[in-house]
Amino acid sequence: MQDVQLFTFKGEEVIDSRDVANMIGKSHSHLSRDIAGYISDIEENPKLVSPNQLFIPSTYLTKQNKEVRNYLLTKQGCEFVANKLTGKKGNQFTAEYVTLFNRMKQRENSRIEMVYKEWNIPTTFAGALKLATEQAEQLEKQKPKVDYFNSQMRNPGLMTTTEIAKDYGWSAARLNQELHKRGIIYQQGSGHRKVWVVYRDYANRGYTQYEPFTYQNGGKQGMHNNLKWTQKGKKFIYDLLAKDGIRPTLEQMDLMED
Repeated sequence: MQDVQLFTFKGEEVIDSRDVANMIGKSHSHLSRDIAGYISDIEENPKLVSPNQLFIPSTYLTKQNKEVRNYLLTKQGCEFVANKLTGKKGNQFTAEYVTLFNRMKQRENSRIEMVYKEWNIPTTFAGALKLATEQAEQLEKQKPKVDYFNSQMRNPGLMTTTEIAKDYGWSAARLNQELHKRGIIYQQGSGHRKVWVVYRDYANRGYTQYEPFTYQNGGKQGMHNNLKWTQKGKKFIYDLLAKDGIRPTLEQMDLMED
């Protein structure tokens, strides 16, 4: 279970079907076939829960750069698969996925508790009034820094995926895959024209810009748009990964020292 990663996809905690296949001792192709069957059966009755609340269709890239179907299983999806298993395998899988989801819940609760302690949130009117006064004074002191930050957000410097990935000790391909499986970006086109594109939900939030990139193909020159990230987009990636406990290399070192 130590190699299984529970992560957040559009606000939902999920497990990759490849990990589930390993957990239950079944080939991924067979599990994917079974899940496709479950979805088909559920869709026949419109009164039943939406299949997307159990199994979220996704894809991943093989080492040969081939796009292959997989699924992201919610806790309900794991329960559905567990109910199809019998004996020891079913019991072990149930124990594993319950432990994973509980661990994620505990981590989220701990984060909330830390926020309450850090901000010293009061429980009385007098305490709230005192806190409001202190925060107003603090904001006034920080105003120059805030003005500077806002100016940077209005005129963001662009960064490549490679530059951001280096903060985590990753390659650009690894970061792209992490963002892809969280439903942030997807690949469009083919061959030399295959590029990463932001999904519509995130396209107009100021996270990215596209810069033209020229290339040679069979003696002919072509051009496509290269995805780059603004400083606001870099912070979005930071917050997104931090929610799953993934932090830049330097922060990991600081935590080890503490």
